[in-house]
Amino acid sequence: MTKTLYAEFTVREGSEARVAEMMAELTGHVRREPGNVMFLPYTRETNPREYFVFEVYRDEAAFEEHIGAEYGRKFNAELAGHIEGDGSVLTWLHPLD
Repeated sequence: MTKTLYAEFTVREGSEARVAEMMAELTGHVRREPGNVMFLPYTRETNPREYFVFEVYRDEAAFEEHIGAEYGRKFNAELAGHIEGDGSVLTWLHPLD
């Protein structure tokens, strides 16, 4: 069964350009993961500082490989200093079919 989630976070004022660069780099890495099915980052149309990232992984093992990647750890460590709140809010999804 696929592992599906979305992550949400709000970028602090003044960090927009850096987070956009970071997200572009992370997206390239994640999309090359063999177990990644989909990685789609968005910003909210009405507030470009609000991010919404939709993610689908082949299975639990693929997701575990994803969260264990060094580039992901570096991204999250740096991101913490650029966003409001304590971190990304993750919402896990379950398919209806």
